[in-house]
Amino acid sequence: MPVHAPAALPLAPAAAAAPMQPVWDEALLRRYDTSGPRYTSYPTALSFHDQFTPSDLTQALERSNARKRPLSLYVHVPFCRKICFYCACNKIATKNTALAEPYIARLDREMVLTARHLDTSRPVEQLHWGGGTPTFLSLNQMGDLIDRLDARFGLSSSADRDYAIEIDPREADVFTLRHLQSLGFNRISLGVQDLSPLVQKAINRIQPRVLTETLMEEAHRLGFRSLNLDLIYGLPFQTAKSFADTLRQVIELNPARLSVFNYAHMPERFAPQRRINVDDLPGGEEKLAILRTTIEMLTAAGYVHIGMDHFARPDDSLAIAQREGSLQRNFQGYSSHAQCDLIGLGVSAISRIDDVYAQNHCDLAGYEAALDQGQIATVRGMRLSDDDLIRRDVIERLMCDMSIDLTAVSQRWNIDAPRYFASALERLQSAEQDGLLARSGDQLNATPMGRLLIRHIAMAFDAHLQQQTGQHYSKIV
Repeated sequence: MPVHAPAALPLAPAAAAAPMQPVWDEALLRRYDTSGPRYTSYPTALSFHDQFTPSDLTQALERSNARKRPLSLYVHVPFCRKICFYCACNKIATKNTALAEPYIARLDREMVLTARHLDTSRPVEQLHWGGGTPTFLSLNQMGDLIDRLDARFGLSSSADRDYAIEIDPREADVFTLRHLQSLGFNRISLGVQDLSPLVQKAINRIQPRVLTETLMEEAHRLGFRSLNLDLIYGLPFQTAKSFADTLRQVIELNPARLSVFNYAHMPERFAPQRRINVDDLPGGEEKLAILRTTIEMLTAAGYVHIGMDHFARPDDSLAIAQREGSLQRNFQGYSSHAQCDLIGLGVSAISRIDDVYAQNHCDLAGYEAALDQGQIATVRGMRLSDDDLIRRDVIERLMCDMSIDLTAVSQRWNIDAPRYFASALERLQSAEQDGLLARSGDQLNATPMGRLLIRHIAMAFDAHLQQQTGQHYSKIV
């Protein structure tokens, strides 16, 4: 049986609280700007295999009851009325909301099959609807889906719950927000990407600022706990100057959180991206200038750089969790609710149950067929080895705390961590010499430049990368 980390040991938060200062070395960034995982999981999804069966997942669900961890539910809603050209999500383009009815019915079937193996007295501390466009659903369909989730798992009314939904401002209004609040959602994430009309036209997403501004004002009035705005840099026609204009407008809107994603142009994998003219994309130098502008402007505006592409106000729960050393990283990004078992529902959704990852069919037909046969829709996954669990812990702490305490790792896992990771530490010597990493005894801290390249630092601890050949990952910066 795999080993488990004792829950009582602290995670050494001190280093995570250090603010990122605006230090910049473009030559260093260029040298280290290779491809690498985003580490929303370790091992990454490329290590999942089809020998993992629905039975393996149900056994994991049953084992998880003994540990009585809280639950986190992710629901994937794949429908979009219109395709954005940059998109790499699993989605279905349609304007017919009636098509969501059979999908909701199958989601309910998946809930029933899953809940049979769970102690449903475990609190659902987190709920996240992603997509696609969750607000594609009608208000009645949203209510129906919440009722089904509550009936199968028992949703929470606790003030500490974290119930979030991704919203396309073009597909929502003040009535949508009021309805979502009545359903129990207390966090929203608005897709903005860029406020430049030229960029919006190039990515097929015309979205005037007033749409976002109106929703944000209403969300503040209704008392939503936290608002996140999604931006993307590296899109067609973007420059440091044009993106600075978007950032100025966004800072005026004062969201609690910001996600500023790096656009990865992979038209061979994602068909909608073939509509983007590669000659219209900013070059490497301009893209780095956009990134630098983003960090400097948001830092000056008082945001904490959580890591990679996430920023938060100092009083937001993400920033607080990072300071306390309890920040977690999962398939939805950074989370302030550590140690939840994550159940993914819907086409392509991924579950993380203790020492197991399980992914559903990525095509709707396969997902539907499995459930119609009375089976959970798992198509691939893996059970982690002891080594995977130890490395997952180290990589997650690096990604969340921007540091790692090898003494604490030794205690948590009953190993000699410096010896166990001798080869990884050797691989990191050049990063240390280049000023990405500062080591003091058994404490490793990413420097301000190292925080930008934290994926590269984490890769040193990844034992699966050598088996993964070809261009699978996006560029680090």
